[in-house]
Amino acid sequence: MALWWIAGLALAASIGFWLKPRNQTVSAPVPAGNSPTNTAAVAPTETPSTTAPAPERLVGGWIRPDGGYLLEIRAVHADGRAEAAYFNPRSINVAKAEWKRESGQLRLFVELRDVNYPGSTYRLALSPDGQQLIGIYHQAVQGQDFEVQFARER
Repeated sequence: MALWWIAGLALAASIGFWLKPRNQTVSAPVPAGNSPTNTAAVAPTETPSTTAPAPERLVGGWIRPDGGYLLEIRAVHADGRAEAAYFNPRSINVAKAEWKRESGQLRLFVELRDVNYPGSTYRLALSPDGQQLIGIYHQAVQGQDFEVQFARER
């Protein structure tokens, strides 16, 4: 029984490690009128001093310049789910896409599950100007993490 308890603590610590921000501070208010209108309304969940940009700011196409990968956020929902597609250049299955507000930042988590993508993940934060997603790509096959950024598609 003690081994299960220790294993549980180790699992909780590792989850906490991956949810922890990685060397980026991205926080700024969103200028009025810059939110797309094709997404679900989302009520703020934080106090005004720590309010992150509206999750609708994530909606749109995002290109990773180091390889031409495309992340498309089609919609965000009040419960934290996001509808996403990923292309490299062919479509890669997105198993999960979620957004959250954390420490005044708007964050996006995307999990890929497909051939050569057995649980690879992106943990991204929206830049202050709303034009980049910056974060960590976990490449599951190699078991390595890479700093990445996506630029908003114009």
